[in-house]
Amino acid sequence: MRMTTTPLSQTALLLELEAVVEKNLDRHLSIAKEWFPHEYVPWSEGRTFDGPLGGEAWTESDSTIPEVARTALIVNLLTEDNLPSYHHEIATLFGRDGAWGTWVHRWTAEEGRHGTAIRDYLTVTRAVDPVALERARMTHMSAGYENVHGDEVLHSLAYVSFQELATRISHRNTGRVTGDPACEALLARVAADENLHMVFYRNLLGAAFELAPSQAMRAVADVVADFQMPGVGIEGFARKSVAIALAGIYDLRLHRDEVVVPVLRQWDVFDVTGLDADGEAARDQIAAHLDDLERAASRFEEKRAAREARLTARS
Repeated sequence: MRMTTTPLSQTALLLELEAVVEKNLDRHLSIAKEWFPHEYVPWSEGRTFDGPLGGEAWTESDSTIPEVARTALIVNLLTEDNLPSYHHEIATLFGRDGAWGTWVHRWTAEEGRHGTAIRDYLTVTRAVDPVALERARMTHMSAGYENVHGDEVLHSLAYVSFQELATRISHRNTGRVTGDPACEALLARVAADENLHMVFYRNLLGAAFELAPSQAMRAVADVVADFQMPGVGIEGFARKSVAIALAGIYDLRLHRDEVVVPVLRQWDVFDVTGLDADGEAARDQIAAHLDDLERAASRFEEKRAAREARLTARS
C-alpha cells in the first residue's frame, strides 16, 4: 500500500484497505472476550408485569436508580436498538464479502449483544417503564438511521472512530451514576467491546492517512465539524442530552478532551506529511474546531457550575 496524491475512488479505497481490515480483524478476534448477557442480569430480582400474565404494573417507585441514569440508559439502549439500520448502512458501504464482510457481521453480532443485555437488565430490575420504553423503541426504529456520509468510506471510518469511543465513555459513566454495582459491571463489559470497535476503526483510518493523507484529513475535518451521536433521532433527544451533560455523563468537555483529541493524537494529524492544498485546509479547520470546542466546553462548564450554585443556595 503506497501513498498516493491522486484521489482514490470509494471502490479503490475499499480494495486498498482490505489487507488492513484482515489484519485488524484477526487482531480483534484474538483479543475479544466471549461473554454472556444472562450472566450480568440479576434475574432473581424480577417479577411478572401486568398484562396477559396478571402481574404488577410498573410504578416510579420500582426504580432504584437516579432519574438521569434512567434517561442515559434509555438513550444508550435506543441507540443500540437501531442496529438493523446500522448494519444496512455499513454492509451497503463496506460490502458483505471478504474481510470487510466478515467484520460487518462480527460487529453487528457484538453490538446486538449489548442491546439484549441492557434491555434484560432494565426489564428485570424495573429500572424504567417498560411500556414507555417499548413505545420509544418502536418510534425510533420506525424512523431508522441514515449515515450522513453513507457513501464515503473514509468519512464513515472517521465517524465511527469517534462515535465508538464516545459510546464507550457514555456507557461507563452511565454505569457509575446508577449507583448499582450490577449495572456498572454490565456497562463496563459493554464499554470494553466498544473500545475494541473504536481501535479497529481507528487503525483503519490510520492506514488511510498513510495511503491517501489528504482524503483522510478532509474526512476527519468534515466529521468533527458536524459530529452527532447516532441517537440524535430519538424523540426528545435534545432535552435528554442536556440532562446527560449536566450530570457529567457525556458533555462537551468529555467530547473534546476524551474523544476527539485522543483519536486525533493517535493519527498524529498535525504532523501528517504529503498533504495537498485541501488537506492543509482541512487540517487548519480541525485546529480551529478544537479551539471552538474548547470555548464551548468552558462556557458550558461555567453555566453548569452557576446552575449548581443556585440549586445549592435554594436547598
